[in-house]
Amino acid sequence: MAGTGKSTIARTVAHIYNEQKQLGASFFFSRDVGDLSDAGMFFTSIAVQLAKRSPVLKHHICQAIADQSDIADQGLRNQWKQIVFQPLSMLEADALRVPLVLVIDALDECDDDNHIGAILRLLADAKDLENVRLRVFVTSRPETPIRLGFRNMPGILHRDLVLHDISRTIVDHDILIFFKHRLSEIRKASDDLGDEWPGEQAINLLVSRAHGLFIYASTVCSFIEEGGENWPPHELLRLVLGDNSSSKPQRPPPGGMATTQRPPTEELDEIYHQILNHSFKTADKRDKQQLFQIFRQVVGAIVILFEPLSATALAKLLGVEREIVSRRIRHLRSILDVQEKQASTIRLLHPSFRDFLLDEQRCSNRHFQVNQREAHGEQARNCLRLMSCSLRRNICGLPTPGTLTTEVESGKVEQHLPAHVQYACQHWTDHLRLSSINLIYEGHVLTFFQRHFLHWLEALSLMRRISDAVSMISDLQSIPIVSDLMTLQ
Repeated sequence: MAGTGKSTIARTVAHIYNEQKQLGASFFFSRDVGDLSDAGMFFTSIAVQLAKRSPVLKHHICQAIADQSDIADQGLRNQWKQIVFQPLSMLEADALRVPLVLVIDALDECDDDNHIGAILRLLADAKDLENVRLRVFVTSRPETPIRLGFRNMPGILHRDLVLHDISRTIVDHDILIFFKHRLSEIRKASDDLGDEWPGEQAINLLVSRAHGLFIYASTVCSFIEEGGENWPPHELLRLVLGDNSSSKPQRPPPGGMATTQRPPTEELDEIYHQILNHSFKTADKRDKQQLFQIFRQVVGAIVILFEPLSATALAKLLGVEREIVSRRIRHLRSILDVQEKQASTIRLLHPSFRDFLLDEQRCSNRHFQVNQREAHGEQARNCLRLMSCSLRRNICGLPTPGTLTTEVESGKVEQHLPAHVQYACQHWTDHLRLSSINLIYEGHVLTFFQRHFLHWLEALSLMRRISDAVSMISDLQSIPIVSDLMTLQ
């Protein structure tokens, strides 16, 4: 279940085995990052990391790539066999410290259900390796492709652990340790907190409110830590605890789950509401409506983008000043990963925040609710606007029409096709497909194709994504309302 600590465990396992020189490779799927949701990047990334573990293994992998230079474009089975399985099978006994561990996090965020099943089937072949003992650690939500993939696998090959089925007594103890550690670090970094802060009673109440969700504990601590000079930690803790800080926390029965019928995300949703309300606390009442609209525009875009963008690129995509984006996310560092560097991308710290904003039942404050279909429609319009303003013939100023894309320096492409334009070129049809509008029916797509169709193809070619154009046009044809305007003359 979301928020139970899957990724934290995966990172911990990867860190421990890396220190022991037994980590073969790790891969963390993410829908937020285009290539990290693509199974086509999976085995090639695994192979690159394995090559760094052993000179002999590197030799075998490089030889396989030399024999099949197009291996990155081949199917998953060929990639697994040629650049992972066979190089490992060619190693002599004791060539590597064993067992060798692969860590795969959030497999459910792979963008193709068929690829998920294929990856699990191929990884199960590791049992046939003779001289290398390969162990694979996988985390995932219990989505159907995952459950079916393991169901079709002999039980002797795998062991399952369902985090939300673990005794709440055990989970609460772990969260208690986490709270004590993080809050003690906050206390040590502050001159205004006494040695007794925050106190055992406050910590026990926080543990109770976490309802077994590590993401609640992590978010609360980040919120208190990121308060800054204007909001000292003890005041933010008091805000989190509200008026019930003196009440006794409700404990689940020993060794079992809590008997409450309340949704497990209720307390997490409440802390999200508190953080969002707090970010508007100093705003003038007359300006709040406009600020709420900006919030839905900026943060609403962040949670539905297919790839994370920097504040600068996001502002250009939205058609607003960069300072508007920066001001809106400035007080949301406990739920957004915002780096100081301008080129750094803005990411969600946890996908549960996206789930919260897109669910009107969980996000009860309508000012913060994000209508997913409307948000995608807005980005589809933004992408078309941006491409129409930016794309032109021979955009990189190449000397001859027959110049190969491999001959064009990446810096030149990035100069003339910056991140926000590349994003628009790659994802405008994705947004349109998931939106509540039909720009095809309205004629916007036809107008764009009439003026910039070849310019768009040229841009995709320079980005080395020309093959994507076929699937993107196919997406357009799959949109329910398709008029004669789709016919290209």
